[in-house]
Amino acid sequence: MATSTVEANLPLVRRLEAVGFRAWPAASVVYDGSWQVRLTGGHPSKRVNCVVPLDPSDHRDLDLRLARAAKRFGDYGRTLVLRETPLAPPAMIRHLEADGWEMFETADVMTVDLSHLELPDTLDYLPSHDIGRFADACLQVSEEDAALKPALAEILSAIKPPSGFFMKQDPGNGAVATVLCVQDNDLAGILSLAVAQSHRRGGLGTEMLSSALRWARISGAKTAWLQVEASNDGAISLYDRFGFTRAYSYRYWRKS
Repeated sequence: MATSTVEANLPLVRRLEAVGFRAWPAASVVYDGSWQVRLTGGHPSKRVNCVVPLDPSDHRDLDLRLARAAKRFGDYGRTLVLRETPLAPPAMIRHLEADGWEMFETADVMTVDLSHLELPDTLDYLPSHDIGRFADACLQVSEEDAALKPALAEILSAIKPPSGFFMKQDPGNGAVATVLCVQDNDLAGILSLAVAQSHRRGGLGTEMLSSALRWARISGAKTAWLQVEASNDGAISLYDRFGFTRAYSYRYWRKS
């Protein structure tokens, strides 16, 4: 199993999962034992619409609990999705495989030590606290439906740790790049880093990430983390250049 290896630093995984939950909060969170059931009716993001097992030993009554979760997801009009991290019970993953579930996406969680990272002395972009404007920018840059703005704004408004919303505006074109930095004590999460298709390969991603990381370090963060799809070679190449390394991977499962 790719994600639940004996080499995984489980205390680090638990800490990064916890800050990840706070950095991208679901509208509804309930627990079934140690499984966190996350749902957000208005937004399709998998991170806020999934079941996340958080104890490798908690695999009792799998059929009953998965059916219960599936019903809860169905009440929201969603298909049950499970997020497998190194904290997921191996017996549970074997059960999913035997029951016809499919793994459909893999992502890496990466970290970097900010204390020795070479960053510009000044910020190319200053953070905003305008949630509505940032939501508009995210949807424009990612070419998503503008009707998602209320749900996205609700997620952004629910973030409790200090956050910086970074945007690059281009005269005549509107928003062309975004990044969100969420500082949770000594950890800083990098989310929603995106560059418009028309402005890629021009160094804008490097500029935006540099500004977010420098702001995080100035604000007291010691380590930065992020999540990236394992198939996104361009983004991973950028993060490699900044010194990010993989802490662990996670996978999404659904019933085929």
